[in-house]
Amino acid sequence: MSTKPTPRIRVPGNAKAGEIIEIKTLISHEMESGQRKDQAGKTIPRKIIHGFTAAFNGKVFFEATWHPAISANPYQSFFFKAQESGEFTFAWKDDDGSVYEAKAKLAVG
Repeated sequence: MSTKPTPRIRVPGNAKAGEIIEIKTLISHEMESGQRKDQAGKTIPRKIIHGFTAAFNGKVFFEATWHPAISANPYQSFFFKAQESGEFTFAWKDDDGSVYEAKAKLAVG
């Protein structure tokens, strides 16, 4: 595990009221399954992103639970109906208790 998990998001900055927008998220993470062994033959501890949430203005509107079979650098895409301006908060939860967050603003007009 040599790289720090890095979240990336793609959210339109502007939308019309009632417009359906696509949100794309990805987190760079090696997703260690806990089944591999290191060079000394010791099991490498499991470390995966197991939860993802998306909230708008503090209200969660999308949740996902991921399991060890999820690929490295998990990608998640979903849709949102824009009705008001505000801020998205995206959170990825790691097995070690870490939470990685990213935010984006949306202007509706």
